[in-house]
Amino acid sequence: MYWLVALMTFALAGLILTGVYFELRPAGALPIRPWLKPAMAAQLLLFVGAQVALLLLGINQAFAQEAQEVVNITEISTGMGLAIIGAGIPTGLSTIGAGIAVGPIGAASLAAITEKPETLGRTLIYLGLAEGIAIYGLVISILLLNRI
Repeated sequence: MYWLVALMTFALAGLILTGVYFELRPAGALPIRPWLKPAMAAQLLLFVGAQVALLLLGINQAFAQEAQEVVNITEISTGMGLAIIGAGIPTGLSTIGAGIAVGPIGAASLAAITEKPETLGRTLIYLGLAEGIAIYGLVISILLLNRI
């Protein structure tokens, strides 16, 4: 089981080291494509590869553990597990959407505030509307969890 922890540590350390390497590489290096940053591609490839290795190599370790007797634990069925995952999906997707929305709005609001400081109130309203998307997803997840 310790080698699974070591493999996960290698994945995270590899992400950090490849990010540092690609950020500090020589300025004369040509980019592969203007929309694809090599640091992001290398980190994503390393992380996905490590996760696949964890899945393929660690599945036997996860199933090989002996069952221990615990008194007050109820077993969760597959349907209940899928229901709980389904209740969490709205929160995850809405926070991704809120992050996508807040990025450009935040940049534009900072630019507007530097030119006209009196527009601070309006820009905060727009940022609040964009962040509200995540709150709506959280509310839906809470409502779904109450139904389970």
